[in-house]
Amino acid sequence: MATASSSPGPSPAASSEARLYLVTPARPDLRAFLEAAVRGGVDLVQLREKDLPDGELLRVLDEARAVTRRLGVPLVVNDRPDLAVLVGADFVHVGQGDLPVEAARRFGLPVGLSTHSPEELARADSDYVGVGPVFATPTKAGRPAAGLEYVRHAAAHARVPWFAIGGIDEANVADVVAAGARRIAVVRAIGDAGDPERAARALRRALGR
Repeated sequence: MATASSSPGPSPAASSEARLYLVTPARPDLRAFLEAAVRGGVDLVQLREKDLPDGELLRVLDEARAVTRRLGVPLVVNDRPDLAVLVGADFVHVGQGDLPVEAARRFGLPVGLSTHSPEELARADSDYVGVGPVFATPTKAGRPAAGLEYVRHAAAHARVPWFAIGGIDEANVADVVAAGARRIAVVRAIGDAGDPERAARALRRALGR
């Protein structure tokens, strides 16, 4: 049964300390997958699942919370501050078309926000932001790539911790880092890897650990 955490979670500063942010849907091997990814260097985990009924989603979130708490890694819940509170998550993440940041914050959690342009970045009032998609990606089908130029803009102008996201993998992460990113978020680069631990370690190495 889902229960809120009895101990205080990380402060918003936890997002500034994180370097490698994993976004994952529900999957049958979630526990083993998260353990491998964290061994490789993942230090922030988001569970993003838009298709499950609430009861099933709550069960998956409970599982993710149990693993991340044991490993000492903050958990982010996508879109659902109500369920984030129920499982004792550390952050909630919203998009531009989701619940506004100020409303999500009423649930008592730090909030992350996706941004896709300099204008959205300038308006952001969240605790951290996602900057992207840097490259075209099927996880954001139909959204054009913001490109490395947006990464450079964020490096010069962002007022809160930010994560470059979107199509980043071992083949192009060096370009993203060269553009000024010090934190990245990934989905497929670890989620689709045959060896998630090795994939995470390679990305973390590219960030300079």
